[in-house]
Amino acid sequence: MNLIPHLGPLASLIAGILILAMPRLLNFIVAIYLILIGLLGLFGR
Repeated sequence: MNLIPHLGPLASLIAGILILAMPRLLNFIVAIYLILIGLLGLFGR
């Protein structure tokens, strides 16, 4: 998971900007984030 160490902060920054711009996106952003973290946990090793 150290292949792209700057991906987490960059994703957080983009998500934060999108949530500020369109608060209704919060549900989708959180769902996508959780799915990606779950997939990385299962298949990332």
